[in-house]
Amino acid sequence: MTQATIDTLRWIRRFHAAPGSPIRLVCLPHAGGSATYYLPVAQALSPAVDVLAIQYPGRQDRRAEPGVENIQDLAAQIYEQLRPWADRPIALFGHSMGATLAFEVARLMEGDGIDPAHLFLSGRRAPSHNREERVHLRDDAGLVAELRRLDGTQSQVLEDEELLRMVLDAIRTDYKAVETYAYRPGPPLAAPVTVLVGDDDPTTTLEEAQGWRDFTRGAFELKVFTGGHFYLNAHQAEILRVITSRLAFA
Repeated sequence: MTQATIDTLRWIRRFHAAPGSPIRLVCLPHAGGSATYYLPVAQALSPAVDVLAIQYPGRQDRRAEPGVENIQDLAAQIYEQLRPWADRPIALFGHSMGATLAFEVARLMEGDGIDPAHLFLSGRRAPSHNREERVHLRDDAGLVAELRRLDGTQSQVLEDEELLRMVLDAIRTDYKAVETYAYRPGPPLAAPVTVLVGDDDPTTTLEEAQGWRDFTRGAFELKVFTGGHFYLNAHQAEILRVITSRLAFA
């Protein structure tokens, strides 16, 4: 096994390979999240769509590796691993921090002459709507309080002190990356963009989500669901229908 293959296996999880699919969907997790969050998506979409889930360093089997504190640096590392998979069209789905990463990966793809088939940006405001946030500077109790507020980490993890110690460093690193993210001006994307958001998301208003319209010259749509930041946990079937219908025309 070559080093390049080993690196790819560390970064990319292909839970239900679909080698006959005409398109790939790359899924990028939220802050503190892992590739396994998208296991149900891979199960549901295979074999029509070949789903690749990204595993960031600093969590689960990559727990011993240092996290990446800069969004652009992390996007560049992800794109380096995705390049060999560009033998067929690639769409990107990212939730929260993953949405910002998907956007930055798409910019790298287009700069390299590879047009993303579609971008699905979930639970994240456009770069034009910046907020001053410092969650990553809080103590452990303050960080856990934020996780409870967003209800994004399974309650058994928050209640298990040992498990919590294992994930807090990765969560803090991810929060630092997204909270210190600074958009670097450039041309809008050519790719079509679908933005998904919960109507009660404390991190993203509908106006902030609509702001993504200025970052593509392709088709744009905003899909609003009931719920908070992790609205997608209760709307999986609806979101999968959105994804499959858009990818059918990619």
